[in-house]
Amino acid sequence: MFESDRADGLRSRLTGLPDLEAVRARLPDWIGSHDTAGVSANLHAMLLGLHRFDTINIAYGTPAGDIALAEVASRIQHFAASELDGAWLAAHAGGGKFLLVANESCSRERWQLVAEQLADAIARPVIASAGVLRLSPRIALLRGLVGEEFDSMLDRLAQALEKATRQQGKRLAWASGEATPPGRSAAQLEADLHSAIDHGEIEILFQPQFALPDERLSGAEALARWNHPELGRIGAGALFTIAERADHIAPLSNHIARRALELSRDWPGDLRLSLNVTPADLSYASYARNLLDLMREIGFPPRRLTLEVTEQALLNDINMAAQMMADLSAQGIRIALDDFGAGFCNFRYLKVLPLHYLKLDRTMIDGITSDKRDLAVFRGIIAMAHALDLDVIAEGIESDDQLRLITEEGCACFQGFLRAAPMSAEEFGKLSGGPGATT
Repeated sequence: MFESDRADGLRSRLTGLPDLEAVRARLPDWIGSHDTAGVSANLHAMLLGLHRFDTINIAYGTPAGDIALAEVASRIQHFAASELDGAWLAAHAGGGKFLLVANESCSRERWQLVAEQLADAIARPVIASAGVLRLSPRIALLRGLVGEEFDSMLDRLAQALEKATRQQGKRLAWASGEATPPGRSAAQLEADLHSAIDHGEIEILFQPQFALPDERLSGAEALARWNHPELGRIGAGALFTIAERADHIAPLSNHIARRALELSRDWPGDLRLSLNVTPADLSYASYARNLLDLMREIGFPPRRLTLEVTEQALLNDINMAAQMMADLSAQGIRIALDDFGAGFCNFRYLKVLPLHYLKLDRTMIDGITSDKRDLAVFRGIIAMAHALDLDVIAEGIESDDQLRLITEEGCACFQGFLRAAPMSAEEFGKLSGGPGATT
């Protein structure tokens, strides 16, 4: 959960993030909660630096550098909201540096997986009017020591980041003072993934979705989590990073689709299932045919399925993707452009894809109740969507004020912790009044 108190330091107009003083003010509350609960060392932090960021300002101009900083801030917030279970706070540390602090228990190995996935997200090209900007992130990591002050954490992170920057080809570095027990290597994790599917370690969760304005349950988005026997829960982002390294994305994606369709087949009424489409899915010309065959095998009606596709998934071959989406749409499947507002916002996609929904990224929602500019952008997107006969889905709804506003502005559907967190198939069965899924 994002700690979004705007009184915690001034937010940069450029990045929308608070400064380091916000983190300094927040940490005593978090540390105090650990003391009360008898828990220690739950604080995890990473300092992200953009290597040779000054060269972007020199080569492309300061406005391009500003665009890059704003995009990095957006990606950090989106990533943290997707991957972190506990409270977290992101801050702009000045220049090309950003701090992410999380108040949750996790293993050293998992925190490194989180950092690797964040580095991949930041390294994606940034589109600016001056050209395509390519960023080279370096990340320093630490697990907070018992009783450690904020300045000590910053100092250790800064030293580690400097070390990572000096060493060519090194993206991550752990801060000194860490206990560094032997963990699982990347090769071991890749091998683990090959057996995880067969051993039932890949769990399918469902994030309930609610229609507006009556807030009736309308369906759920399927999410994947890897319950690793040694490392604990590994989120979808890190899971797919490992799968990509192991060249195992297609089997993983097929497994997730199969299990989600099986678990949701007998939902009552017209409750819809939303499945995420990966870039690897769209790279296969046979994806549409294989998905339709799978649905026929399971007995899942196409009219109850929504496919959520991100801009990132469309970068390789937009024409082939558009044709596949058209073939699937002709069978009754609905298509949503996911994470709208988090990436490049290429409006060509709105023209060439057979879309039914725009699904707004949570970063397009966070400030609408407190920032006039955020609200103006939100209203503009809603107006554009309605002009294109597209329904709008809002994700990341965490307050009653946000819910009231998106209802007034005409959103068709929402999901978020305000009404329901991701849950097991059995829990969703109870919520929907349908059968618990134990297929």
